[in-house]
Amino acid sequence: MAPRPDVSEQRRTEIVDAAARVFSRKGFGARMEDIVRESGLSKGLLYWYFKSKDAIIVAIMDRLIGPELRGAEVLPAEPGSARQRILGLAEQTIREIRAMERFIPITYEFYTLAFRNRVVRRAIKGFFGRFIDGIQGVIQQGIDRGEFRAVDARAAAVCLIASFEGTLLLWIFDPDSVQMEAQVRQAATLFLDGIVDPAGGSPGGHRRGTRKKGASS
Repeated sequence: MAPRPDVSEQRRTEIVDAAARVFSRKGFGARMEDIVRESGLSKGLLYWYFKSKDAIIVAIMDRLIGPELRGAEVLPAEPGSARQRILGLAEQTIREIRAMERFIPITYEFYTLAFRNRVVRRAIKGFFGRFIDGIQGVIQQGIDRGEFRAVDARAAAVCLIASFEGTLLLWIFDPDSVQMEAQVRQAATLFLDGIVDPAGGSPGGHRRGTRKKGASS
């Protein structure tokens, strides 16, 4: 007798998709009963996979933020110069924004909700912490290889993320004036031009001459 297929992941996806649609229409004030009706599943089955509305909200956050986050986490292990990888991250950010464009309003509701919900606040803090760690790792590699100046790698990572987040926010409020794709690319380029080491690194990541005295190895 053939083994029964595991449908648990499919069910979780159905619930998360249904919840995202409900929250898009009603905001996070929607009830679990609303998600039950939207998903077409039983209330018992819904609670089998998610014990609370907070758990569903965190799962939606992972759906929206997860691909970009995991791309940032593996960035230090990817090939290419630090500059090339950060520019690649900008392109990935653009793709993810476009893929999840209809759910962007929910993303910003997460931030509002985080002020009064410790579960959501902890989740967002964890997401951004992992995002910063990945970008920090690439920047530190650029410093160690002589591509970048000896800046504070973590502070620089925060600046880059802030520029992406700020661009997204401005685009949401004024899409006619802010060209999201061009602005994200420009933000990454200006950031990189600001930390490049003119004496030790080139845009392609190949060192020119000897590393400055005192630089990391």
